[in-house]
Amino acid sequence: MQYAINPAVRGLFFLLLLAGAGRPAAGQTDTLHPVYRQFNTYRTGALPEKLFVHLDRTYYLTGESLWFKLYCVDGVGHRPLHLSQVAYLELLGPDRKPVLQTKVSLADNERSGAFFLPASLSSGHYLVRAYTNWMKNAGPDFFFEQPVTIVNPFKRLGPPVAAPDSAAYDVQFFPEGGNLVSGLPAKVAFRGVDGQGKGIAFSGVLLGAANDTVARFAPTRYGIGHFTFTPTAQAYRAVVKVAGGRTVTVPLPAAYERGYAMQVTEADGGRLKVTVRTTRDTPRSSPALYLLAHTRHAVKVAETRYLEDNEVTFMVDKNALGEGISHLTVFDADRKPLCERLYFRRPARRLTAAVKPDKGQYAAREKVSLDVTAGDGAGGSRAADLSVSVYRLDSLGGPGADPHSYLWLTSDLRGNVESPGYYLDGDDAGVPEATDNLMLTHGWRRFRWEDVLRRDTAAFSLAHLPEYGGHVVRAKVIDTRTGAPATGIMTYLAAPGKLIRLYVARSNDQGLVRFELKDFFGPREIVVQTNPLRDSTYRIEISTPYAEAFSERRLPAFDLSENVQQTLSERSLSMQTQNVYFGDRQNQFRAPVLDSLPFYGTPDERYFLDEFTRFTVMEDVLREYVTGAYARRRRGSYYLTMYDKGHDMEALLDNPVVLLDGVPVFDVDKIMAFDPLKIKRLDVMARNYLLGPLLLPGILSYATYKGDLAGFRLDPRSVIMEYDGLQLQRDFYAPRYDAAKARESRLPDLRHLLYWSPRVPTDAQGKARLEFYTSDLEGVYLGVVNGVSADGLAGSSTFTFEVRNVAR
Repeated sequence: MQYAINPAVRGLFFLLLLAGAGRPAAGQTDTLHPVYRQFNTYRTGALPEKLFVHLDRTYYLTGESLWFKLYCVDGVGHRPLHLSQVAYLELLGPDRKPVLQTKVSLADNERSGAFFLPASLSSGHYLVRAYTNWMKNAGPDFFFEQPVTIVNPFKRLGPPVAAPDSAAYDVQFFPEGGNLVSGLPAKVAFRGVDGQGKGIAFSGVLLGAANDTVARFAPTRYGIGHFTFTPTAQAYRAVVKVAGGRTVTVPLPAAYERGYAMQVTEADGGRLKVTVRTTRDTPRSSPALYLLAHTRHAVKVAETRYLEDNEVTFMVDKNALGEGISHLTVFDADRKPLCERLYFRRPARRLTAAVKPDKGQYAAREKVSLDVTAGDGAGGSRAADLSVSVYRLDSLGGPGADPHSYLWLTSDLRGNVESPGYYLDGDDAGVPEATDNLMLTHGWRRFRWEDVLRRDTAAFSLAHLPEYGGHVVRAKVIDTRTGAPATGIMTYLAAPGKLIRLYVARSNDQGLVRFELKDFFGPREIVVQTNPLRDSTYRIEISTPYAEAFSERRLPAFDLSENVQQTLSERSLSMQTQNVYFGDRQNQFRAPVLDSLPFYGTPDERYFLDEFTRFTVMEDVLREYVTGAYARRRRGSYYLTMYDKGHDMEALLDNPVVLLDGVPVFDVDKIMAFDPLKIKRLDVMARNYLLGPLLLPGILSYATYKGDLAGFRLDPRSVIMEYDGLQLQRDFYAPRYDAAKARESRLPDLRHLLYWSPRVPTDAQGKARLEFYTSDLEGVYLGVVNGVSADGLAGSSTFTFEVRNVAR
């Protein structure tokens, strides 16, 4: 998907090229134009992708299910995106090791699923993270992450984790623009966190080499603040006093003798003043400096200015920048990035979801009707894709992240952002300064300028490609004689079953092969092999599809308060009761509707062997009633001949490919020795068939009764393993009490999670209506609605109601 550049920006860009602010245009064309052009080339080939995950809750017990809905949007306009068709979702333990993993289809009407939390999990804080293969290029800091708490009521807790000591405190300093330069005024942001990654209160002093006080500072909010000073050629250190009077000493980044410094300040007329200063003796090929500003890869400003008295100023209209986070980067005449920082413009609109229950209080097992209206916050309606969760409020956690603050703020910043809603919704006088400090301390980008500004014309390469058509299995072929990657080796993947699918790939110069598995659902056994009759000296290693890099996010220490013991006991009883009485209904999966045709389509001939005289020798089966395929012996071994029905029955040049439940059998003697009484069906494709990089000289496809190979022994050099496909869709179970018999049932209904729907589409007027029933538990219930509209608005809302009079 390509995005048009603002015409005003394009006009300004070419105006600068032609007018050149009084300088020759030719020189600017040689330098600025490649920056602008190469960045646009990069962004059109590296469209950022974002995932947001709505969890039904953030606090769970083992024995419960964690339900989720995934929203996949483009990283520029936050519109729903259909680039990747597979997402990876993991539950990471306190040690950052995955304890549960799954693959989720991102096709329409799917994009959701659940984890059943097994009793093997220990109590603690966990991290749900989600990403696509394409998102791996940006690194784990760009993955969606949501902390959750899981309590195992059947495992005794260990002793509480001790509070972090002073050595665990972390204080970091971030010069505006990237560097300190001796003799140039500087703004330095700082951030102090404890061992659990939470912002701390502290006071600090900046000391010079002679222990003289240069500046005093303290955070304004969430451990973040800034101070200003003009560095000189000496070593600085910050002495920070934290809680309890303990101190932490941190060296300040060293100041360069020569270089560039950047300052961004508010100016009149809704503009930003971007000032760039340099030292007199800084080497440079030209006085020209270039400012490129982009908002999530969409170029908004491209300007040229020239140094005068070692200083240059760019005046940027804030309205020219997009909403959300913009990157402002200054380049020299050689296209080298000199300074960079972020700027945040609060978005003016968001998706609203007004929810109106038909009552404020309900009885047990009573129907709840909700009217939902989605809008843009300015009186307009919006068709939107919503997800809704309704659960009993207790002291065990609350809603998770909301899509508005995630997509506009935290997804574009490195590290944990405390209370992101403050920066988007806060109205006190300190919000602008706090937001600017956040931009300085959490700044990052998803790319390296070195990749963007390559001087050669070859396209940049990305290690991880989007999975357009389905999950891609990656493997490596290795020569066992040398241990080196094997090039040009044809490799085969099949999953034994009634649905006949075969995938082939040829290894590249790194020995890598990729198999795109379309509509591959549920746990399956896969067989990966080369042709052992030709390539018997190769080993295949299957790569994990899950990311093996992790963000630096830290989870807090887990300590279960005595105040929640009673609440946990009640919820544990409810969980066990629901699993005993309704466990079978809570674990029902929907099989996807798939094309039942084999990969080769309708065969030329199909034989159901039970309709013919059964033979006990496979050779007799082929000789007596299969036309177009013949088995003969040569030097004690069988070989097959097949005649092409599409070309006057000419003999095909090689043995046809023999399949058993979709798995290639290269040794004809083995299939001829197999018991034909175990075969239900035989398909014959008496013609050449092109499958990916391989031309198949006809196909002879045997199918057993159960699709399980019926005891056939595969080649021992094959890789045979259990492999999870895309997660099967699981239905959320909630009883209906629309009949008197159901309402009067003596089976207890102790549901805490009353309702979960990952797909609540609104109509063109933004309207939707939901209905569900309360349980036997009285209390206050919280509803959470998340959603994204087709034009990129995101938002969240909550509502409450009460359940009373539980006696029936």
